[in-house]
Amino acid sequence: MRPRLTPLALCVVIGLSVAACSSNGTNSAVSPTTPPATEIATTTTVDPALATAYAPAGPFPVGVTTATMDNGVKVEIWYPAVAGSTGTETYDARDFTDPIIASLLTGDIPSTVSYPATRDAAVAEGKFPIVLNSHGVSAWRSASSFITSHLASWGMIVVSPDHASRDLYHLASNIPAAPSTTTPEASSTTQADTTTTLDPKVLARFDESVNDLLGSLDYITAQNSATASPFAGHVDLDHVGALGHSAGGGTILKAALDPRIDGYVSMASGILSNQAELPAKPSFFLSGAIDQIANTERTHQAFLTVPAPSLFWRIDGAGHNAFDDLCTLGGGIGIIGVAEASGLGAFLDSAPMVRTLGSDGCLPPAVPVTTTFPIIEHATTAWFLNLFGVDATPKGLDPSVAGSYDVKVTIEQR
Repeated sequence: MRPRLTPLALCVVIGLSVAACSSNGTNSAVSPTTPPATEIATTTTVDPALATAYAPAGPFPVGVTTATMDNGVKVEIWYPAVAGSTGTETYDARDFTDPIIASLLTGDIPSTVSYPATRDAAVAEGKFPIVLNSHGVSAWRSASSFITSHLASWGMIVVSPDHASRDLYHLASNIPAAPSTTTPEASSTTQADTTTTLDPKVLARFDESVNDLLGSLDYITAQNSATASPFAGHVDLDHVGALGHSAGGGTILKAALDPRIDGYVSMASGILSNQAELPAKPSFFLSGAIDQIANTERTHQAFLTVPAPSLFWRIDGAGHNAFDDLCTLGGGIGIIGVAEASGLGAFLDSAPMVRTLGSDGCLPPAVPVTTTFPIIEHATTAWFLNLFGVDATPKGLDPSVAGSYDVKVTIEQR
């Protein structure tokens, strides 16, 4: 029997509260064990070519394919494709919902995302490092395609599994039937503390997502030696990174304890409250200054807590959905526009918190994601290329580039 969709469940399964149902889990930080870093915000300009070196697409055409692991979990894989591969990949967010929910989303406003890629193209010659990607709550494996496809264009194989414990399709069965207004889920956008403890069942779901992520690493590892696989001989198993948004940031922080992972990039997230051991590996934390779901101070606290070396970027005017595709839905008006066009306006009017969660980072005062996407693309790509040894020294990541963008960026290093 299908779980009954409460108002809260409905808001989440249509993508209106991307990380609210676990934001305290991904942002609850332990007390810092290192001296605070000095906050540095500079207006010094540098060579624009350095500050935006990796914002344009890279030298490789992008290929994309969907695979299914032995346990039934679907995985999206982006990769460098052979020269001459052209095309546009398009997905519809409604395809990642339960059919009952999809039937409600009948508005004429498009719910599709498109990006340059060729489905099932041949893999380019060479061996390429791996980036494991972990999506947030009420998202799906391709929900941050703007950055996952971008990394592939710069010579990385990006592997992104669905997390049934929190993805858009399965989330209705994981939401409490009637949460009170005092639960962490309901109060996460207003609490300033960094010590909230999640219910053990919620924490267990993070363990499930860690298994998904490490299972996807096992999958691509096996593909590297499978003679019939298009990835045979193309996977650089000596260089592995992890990327996570929101709840995905909590997932990768635990997954990075695996010795195969060299370092990680955490976007709009923090540290799980029950994680006693932190990976002693390079890390990069990105945060939106006006994020009302993953409070920027929690992300900063995580940066201060993890072992060095670590990097922190705070982007002014960026909200929670600056790090995924959701604000691009509806022809640029975001997931709220899709919901309103589907007749859910009255529901949104009766639940202003839902509207806030669904529009975080999509509507003013947030700057358009067309402004913040290139910043995120450059910073993330530059960091991984340095981690993997492609760049011997980081390119365009230190505080000297902070004043080079259309919005203020605060940069700290430890």
